Amino acid sequence: MVPGLSPEDAREEQSAFQNVITTFRHYASYTLTSNNRRRKDFFTLPLEDQALLDSLGYKQKLAQVDEAILANAEFLNQIASNPEIFGHDVDEESTEAVVSGSEDREPPAAAHDHGANDVHAHPHSHPHSHSHGSHGHSHRSPGHASPKKSYRPSEFDMDKLRSTLKQFVRDWSEEGRDEREASYKPMRDALLQHFSDIPEHERHNFRVLVPGAGLGRLAFDVARLGFTCQGNEFSHYMLLSSFFILNRTDAVNQHTIYPYVHSFSNLRSKDALLRPVKIPDILPSDLLPGSNFSLVAGDFEEIYGMQDESDANEPHSGQWDAILTCFFIDTAKNIVNYLRILHKILAPGGVWINLGPLLWHFENNTSNDPSIELDLEEVKELARKIGFDIKV
Repeated sequence: MVPGLSPEDAREEQSAFQNVITTFRHYASYTLTSNNRRRKDFFTLPLEDQALLDSLGYKQKLAQVDEAILANAEFLNQIASNPEIFGHDVDEESTEAVVSGSEDREPPAAAHDHGANDVHAHPHSHPHSHSHGSHGHSHRSPGHASPKKSYRPSEFDMDKLRSTLKQFVRDWSEEGRDEREASYKPMRDALLQHFSDIPEHERHNFRVLVPGAGLGRLAFDVARLGFTCQGNEFSHYMLLSSFFILNRTDAVNQHTIYPYVHSFSNLRSKDALLRPVKIPDILPSDLLPGSNFSLVAGDFEEIYGMQDESDANEPHSGQWDAILTCFFIDTAKNIVNYLRILHKILAPGGVWINLGPLLWHFENNTSNDPSIELDLEEVKELARKIGFDIKV
């Protein structure tokens, strides 16, 4: 059991983690079935129409998509191959998937080691080896099955997995550089500007937190600048994937994925559908000697938001010299508490750097979660009332 969790919460977390592993391992069978539906539709057409489409190479395209799906599945299976690093027991029998591209059923309906610094902490401080838009908190899918029962991933689950593949493009490929830098570079520049009077060789004395770290690239980039950096992430999809890319990758462009094969809509050509993307664009072990980089798994509010500042187990109050939130604050159910925590854990003279939309994740949710949605001016005024000095 994870320390600090009730038996019921521990069972829920175990079940949620097992369902994510199951989703990774069922990617091939689920996605091949979706592609096979296209074949079935093709063969419902009149023979003359089939012949015309065949002359366009349509059947060949379907076969190539199958191959790309299998390549993605091999990559995803590598990510999910060692789930025990997160401290959970996984029922291998219930997560096992049969790969086949000829099933007649439709997909389920949608349900609404950086050297000495390899530290991947699980919720409530489980140490494991490790080192992060959509950043932020994962919304758990409804209907978590017991680990003893076979779980059938939903379209909701698979959509998260497909999004993870696309996020690899943004965070860890040369192809995603422009999109990545549009967000990350201004934040790095602001960080460097705030600490412009600090010599580079002294940056390790300053602690930077990156909540909603996703696949870990922004936190990695900050660590490469020489700062002590910790990322925080809640989503098991992101945590499994970031651990793999940061700790199980030893060459640039080691992996090839096909993130665009899941939809045939709005495409200029077959090449756009089947476009391969190589990752990572940089060696994740390429950090300065003595770099201090870690990723903590768990809920931001639970880990950093303990209320009793006199508690000896409250290690974060006033301890962070900078906090970088990228596409993160709109994951809040209660934005007041998010900003209060950010202010509390910043050191005197520290800086909070934020970039991203206010696309409130829990607005109009069907899970009965609370949601407070503010506009930008309200967020700024709230920040001032909590104690921030807004510079921009």
